Amino acid sequence: MIINIKILQADMSFSNMPNILVIEDNAWMQEILMQYLSDHYTVKLCSDGLDAFMELQKGYLPDIIVTDINVPRLNGLELIQQLKTGIFFSSIPVIVLSGDDTGETRVKCLEAGADDYVIKPFNPQELHLRIKAVLRRMGKSF
Repeated sequence: MIINIKILQADMSFSNMPNILVIEDNAWMQEILMQYLSDHYTVKLCSDGLDAFMELQKGYLPDIIVTDINVPRLNGLELIQQLKTGIFFSSIPVIVLSGDDTGETRVKCLEAGADDYVIKPFNPQELHLRIKAVLRRMGKSF
């Protein structure tokens, strides 16, 4: 009986983890992000922006999106623009995770509706805290 209760509690805590959609085309970076984020979030990975957008259209609604800018088929900036101009996905917060450190790119992403911009290489703990901060501002506490 006690074993069943512990299993139930473990299942309940897992279901309370925020859902995060990560869009990254680099396999090595995907592995790093999965390693660090899966302790705190239920992570779904997409290799390009078009696949990510199709997942959203199929009904997958993450609590937050983390996207690279330089991904194929629908880059991060284009994805943000698509999300923020529509009705259904405009409330999903987006954090850009990119190696592009130019001020112009950061400004474009933030103007398009990104909630934060993190430069690669990044500190995994800082990324986690930034995700938590954005979720907290959105009224989502887990």
